[in-house]
Formats: sequence, structure tokens, C-alpha cells
Amino acid sequence: MKLKKLLAVCLTAVCGLSLLTGCGEKKEEVKGAKVIQIDLTQEEYAFGVDKDQAELLTSVNDFITEIQNDGTFDKICNKYFGDGAPEAVKSATLDESKDQLVVATNAAFEPFEYTQGEDYYGIDMEIAKLLADRLGKELVIQNMDFDAVCLSVGQHKCDIAMAGLTIKPDREEYVTFSKPYYNASQRLVVKADNTEFDACTDAASVEAIIKGKDANTKVGVQNGTTGQFYVEGDADWGFDGFPVTSVGYKNGSLAVQDMINGNINFVIIDSAPAKCITDSINKMQ
Repeated sequence: MKLKKLLAVCLTAVCGLSLLTGCGEKKEEVKGAKVIQIDLTQEEYAFGVDKDQAELLTSVNDFITEIQNDGTFDKICNKYFGDGAPEAVKSATLDESKDQLVVATNAAFEPFEYTQGEDYYGIDMEIAKLLADRLGKELVIQNMDFDAVCLSVGQHKCDIAMAGLTIKPDREEYVTFSKPYYNASQRLVVKADNTEFDACTDAASVEAIIKGKDANTKVGVQNGTTGQFYVEGDADWGFDGFPVTSVGYKNGSLAVQDMINGNINFVIIDSAPAKCITDSINKMQ
């Protein structure tokens, strides 16, 4: 009898534990996001100069060559990718009576351009400050939606677009591109607990999975960016697109947060912002 009672006690304990840890348990959701570390595209960033300012274009190209050769560009990048300290850049007020360099940007593209309070930060913004100083001009930064950046230069409202711009033929309708200054790519962002891309080793294997999806799969992109063209298809780029639903956002942060909230499935954005966004969001989870 004692043995039977002991077995009964043990079985009761096991059953109790099984209710907590056994079959049917709902695993705790892993919050946050992760970047699939595979380049889906190869592209180049450049600055978009007012077509009517040939002298400015020459100055910009000479300046890019100089800062790349003397190590200045690497030092700036180290502030955002290494152990350096980002520096604040301030914008003057637009005043047509003054000699100013007016820069169009979309300050929601960390680490290339973003804001903290009233100050601007980012690789492009620090380059803009150095360029303005070199030209002997006062720097004015005009922050706007990304898909308005090139248009504003084309309409002569700004002198130059500095916004992590990928060189693309249709943008040349509005601007003349400088020489390239940064090699970039698109990357896929997924929820932290997503494992369906873990075995992928190259772009083709990632694309094969996405091509197997349908319109019920929603992919977030930043409006007007290469990520949008990649997802939706673009003849100029040679992008075929995917049979998914593209969902546009004003910036990548909103897209990634919406994915974490369960409203979309994936996000495709530029590699450097993808890392910055996921690192920032994951710290808050």
C-alpha cells in the first residue's frame, strides 16, 4: 500500500509538472527582430546634385575623392560602425540672402541620416557639414519624405540630395549623380524567432523561399527605396519582383515595428539601416 501511495504521489507530481512544461505548452514568444546576413542586391550610393550646378558637381566629386584618399571617410564611418563617437550637425535657417548649401535628406535612415532633438547625425550629415565648410557655405538641411528628395533638387529647391541614395536611372531625371561613395545592399529582416531562412547560404536561396509565397505574405519596404523596387519588380534594375504584397512605410523603423506587432511578415531594407533598426528595437524588447 505504501508503494502504491508513493507511486500515486509521484504521478501527481509529474502530472502537475506536465501542466507547466509538458505537451500543449505555449512557448514564450521570442520578441524582436533579426537580419538575415545575406546580401540580396549590390548597389552604390551617391549624392544627387542639381543638374544646373556643374561647378558644384565637380566640387563634390573632388571632395569625395579627397575624403576617401585621406582617411576622413573611414573615420566618419567608424563613428557609426565602430567605436567612434557620432557628432551632431546643426542646420542653419534657410535664407536666400546668404551663401548656403541646401541639402535635401530623409532623416530616418540611420546610420546615414537621423535626428536626435534638433540635431542631425549620420554619415551623410557629417559629410554635408565638411562639404559646406570646404565650399565656404552655411549648411541648411531640409528634412522630407524620401521620395521627395530628388524631386526637390530637380525643382531647384535644394542644391544636393544626401540621403543614402542608390544610383538609379529614373532618378537621373531630377539629379546628376556624383561619383559613388558607398557600396550597399538590401537585406531581409524577420522576427527573432523565424527559422525558415536559417539554412539559406546565398541570395538565390532566400529569393526561392520568398518566391514560394503569395499575396497573403506582406513585405514591408520604405517608400521610394531600392527595397520597394526589389520587392515589387523594376525593369531598370532587372528586378523581377515577388508574388507577395508590398506594404510601404515612411521609414524602415515603422516597417520593422509593424512586423514585430504581427501586421506584416518580413521587411526588406538597406543593410546598414537594417542593423541599426533591429539593434535599437531589440534593446527595447
